[in-house]
Amino acid sequence: MKTSADVIIIGGGIIGCSTAYYLAQKGKKVIVLEKGKGIGYGGSGRNGGGVRQSGRDPRELPLAMYGVKNLWPHLSEELGTDVEYYQQGNLRLGKTDEHLQILNGLTDVAVSLGLDVRMVTGEEVRDICPHLSDRVVGASWCPSDGHANPLLTTLAFYTKARQLGVTFLYEQSVISIKKMAGPTIKAITTRQEFEAEKIILAAGYESRAVSNTVGVDVPMQKIALNTLVTNAQPPMFYQMLGTATADFYGHQTTHGSFVFGGGSPLDPSIMKGVANQPPVESTATTCKGILSYIPALKHVKVVRAWFGFIDYCEDKVPVLDHVEEVPGLILACGFSGHGFGIAPAVGTVLSEMACDEVPSIDISELNYRRFSDKRKSGL
Repeated sequence: MKTSADVIIIGGGIIGCSTAYYLAQKGKKVIVLEKGKGIGYGGSGRNGGGVRQSGRDPRELPLAMYGVKNLWPHLSEELGTDVEYYQQGNLRLGKTDEHLQILNGLTDVAVSLGLDVRMVTGEEVRDICPHLSDRVVGASWCPSDGHANPLLTTLAFYTKARQLGVTFLYEQSVISIKKMAGPTIKAITTRQEFEAEKIILAAGYESRAVSNTVGVDVPMQKIALNTLVTNAQPPMFYQMLGTATADFYGHQTTHGSFVFGGGSPLDPSIMKGVANQPPVESTATTCKGILSYIPALKHVKVVRAWFGFIDYCEDKVPVLDHVEEVPGLILACGFSGHGFGIAPAVGTVLSEMACDEVPSIDISELNYRRFSDKRKSGL
């Protein structure tokens, strides 16, 4: 078994797999250490598949815009797998004046940063998607947004990375990182030690405990969110839908089923494990919210529901940064449920960082130091 490489990636989700692929393209020897028995076991295989720019924090919007412009349109061809990418727009819906105020604020910020997004009336909303309720009085509309299949995309990056020589090792639970005197750094698992010039920590919430072993703490918490899938329906619409107050988000898939995620965190005290089904009450609440916006789905059946954990960062955007006090360590965590859509762009940036290149995308405001700077200022 290989125990040394140019770069070790901790975490076999879509961030880890995309980064491994782009690093392999650069000729780097890469080992991916995954805690579970397969890749995409965490949030990468459990999310709603949104590839959106609208509604994002300005600090991560450059990643989303870069990905939509330069990566997602040809990703299926590049990876040799249909990732079911649809670029038919995103409607963030509102039913009240308060909702419209929220959406106007988000839209104004995005427009100021160069995104093509605008507010539309209730009538325009139903011209775009006739199945929506008359109670919808307006929405933000970003025609270049879309969605894709999370598991297929993660598997596509994984498969291509393996073809390029990346080594994936499973049931390798990393318990610590060890600084070395020389130009290398180690990842210690419950089984053995691995050594590399760079370590990229992309293990979701588990990243916090690992980084703590070298005195680095990213302030994030573990939050459970539920998702559901329906039985297949005839083609109805392929826009990505969301709401001003995050009641739900979702879309219709190539298969015809609808995938919807709930916006409200579940009570962690009743969560038994990552593979468990959510309480039926939470699924019912999500369905009620969906039907208030899309009454045309009232006869559709829910065939499966599940929940997954996200690494919810203190300020709701990820950390992508070198750790100065631990040479060779790169943080890639705290995605706060927003990671899938920006994953190709994040993988691109992380591969550049691991090669000591200047990132193609401005990630200066996603640095690790922002937390210590905030605390020093007393905020």
